[in-house]
Parts: sequence; C-alpha cells; structure tokens
Amino acid sequence: MPVERLETRIARRYGGLSHKLREAADYVIAHPVEVATRSLRSISASSSVSPATFSRLARALEFDSYESLRELSRQVVGAQIVTFSEKAAQLRAPGEGEAAMLDRQVGACMSNLAALTQEIDRTQLQTAVDRLAQARRVMLFGAFASHGVAEHVAYLTNYIQADWTVVSHTATPLAASLETLTPEDVFLVITKTPYARRAVLATRMAREQGASTLVLTDSHACPALMHADIGFCVPSDSPQFFSSYVATLALMETLVAMLVSQSQDDVSEKIRLVEERNERLGDFWAD
Repeated sequence: MPVERLETRIARRYGGLSHKLREAADYVIAHPVEVATRSLRSISASSSVSPATFSRLARALEFDSYESLRELSRQVVGAQIVTFSEKAAQLRAPGEGEAAMLDRQVGACMSNLAALTQEIDRTQLQTAVDRLAQARRVMLFGAFASHGVAEHVAYLTNYIQADWTVVSHTATPLAASLETLTPEDVFLVITKTPYARRAVLATRMAREQGASTLVLTDSHACPALMHADIGFCVPSDSPQFFSSYVATLALMETLVAMLVSQSQDDVSEKIRLVEERNERLGDFWAD
C-alpha cells in the first residue's frame, strides 16, 4: 500500500483553513524532513508559528494529535529516500553542455513519475475513473500550457466515446459551455503554477452548476482545489523555468487506460471503426 501524501490531505482542506493554519500547513509541506525529525518546539522556533497552531492544524486535518501528523510525515519521507537518491544519481551530469542538461531534465521527470507512483491515493484515482465513466459528458479545460494536455486526452478518449470535449480558452465559449453543465457532467481542469484565474473561477462555476469537478494541479495551495470534488497534486518539478507535464500526462493517460479496461462496451470495435473512417478520409500518409 502506498503511503498517503500529507500534501494530499492538506490540499483537500486547505481552502477552509484560517490564515494562521495555512502558514503552518505551508511550512509542513515545504519542510517535510524537519517536521519528521525535529521536535514541535524546534519547528515552532524555525517557522515563527506557535506550537498550539500546529496542534490545531493537526486536528483540522483530522489527525488525533500533532504526533500523528508527524508520524505520517516520517513515513512519507522514508518512502521518498530511494526516490531522492535515484534523482541525485540522475542529476550527476557527465559533463557540461547539452548532455548534462538532458540528464538533469530526464532525472527530474523520472523523480516526478516515481513520486506519482508512490504517493497517489489509489482509492481516489478509482473514484475519479468511476465518475468519468458514469458522466453524461466530460468537459475539459486547461489554460495556457495545460490546454495542449487537455487536447491530447480528448483526442484519445474520442476513439472510444464522443462525450469528451475541450472548452476554448476564449471568453464567450467558456462562459456558454459552463452554463450547459448539469449534475450528470464532469468538469476536468488542468492548471499549474502560476494558476490561471479563469481555471479557478471556471471550477467554482462548474460546481455551482452541480457538475462534478476534477482538478489536476501541482500544489496543495492551488485555489481551484477548494472547489474540487476530487483533486490531484501531481509532481511537476523541473530544473527549467517551466513546470514539467510528464507526470501529469502519465496520470491522464492512466485515467484513459483505466476507462478502457473497465468499459462494458466493445471498445476494440469502436476503435476499429474510427480507424476505418480515418482511412476512408485519407487522414494519414500511405504509400
């Protein structure tokens, strides 16, 4: 069984925390090793947050005590030791220049994938798949770089079902599309730091319409999570100036694969028919 991510637990409740509790939560996320290994008094001195506030945070996160929170942090840190050492090995560049950059980038991606595999809530993952499978329609929205990921996933799912659509990032189509959502629909949002304002507001509006909301992001502090029925914080670390989408793509493709595997329909026949129509339309190069 994978160890539950402390960040996942915090993300689910972050929107309802007070300013002081958010400060404590941010410190816990940013300093997992210190929380796991140092006393509460020492953590309080380093963070300028009172011990009582950390204790209140633990209760707000539904732990029996701060010590229970600390124990989960220890387990998560322990589970990550191999991952961190592997990442360090990957980042040891053999030399300067492009080869070293490749090692750094691939090493970061491998670390993100390892963290995703170890830390994701498998029960929540299955719940997300079930909601997507039962939905009358799935509407995807990704602003900026996330838009391309949404397009990729919609392309894959349209081989097996025609009710996944990508909402345009322009103003009128998004507003009009949100108005059509019902409690039978799922609104799936992909957003990374810095978070698109429209992604946050659209998630809130979709929930107000009664639709199920599914958010894929990169931090417990993402404001869209407070409007999410299901949220995933996907590792997106990168040595570059941009966030990495490798782990996010892996998660999205896993969702599609799980939908296919548990479908009661003849998925192979659907895919065959789509491929046949592609061939008749001459969509792909043929000698």
